[in-house]
Amino acid sequence: HIFERFAEAVIKAPEVLECHMVVGGFDYLVKARISEMAAYQDFLTRVILPLPGVKETHTYASIGDVKPDALLPV
Repeated sequence: HIFERFAEAVIKAPEVLECHMVVGGFDYLVKARISEMAAYQDFLTRVILPLPGVKETHTYASIGDVKPDALLPV
């Protein structure tokens, strides 16, 4: 199953901090910590792009934190 293969790949990838299945214009939102653009290109070509069902990716780089921690009250 395509979604299961994607989930397995991102779970194994140490660069991935979070991964969310979403509704809308794409299926997954992946938050990854990558040291530089060359490492990001490697991550894409090694982990994401070879997966079946991946037709395109969109990249958004964070340039600053507005609200970095969203701790819920207990």
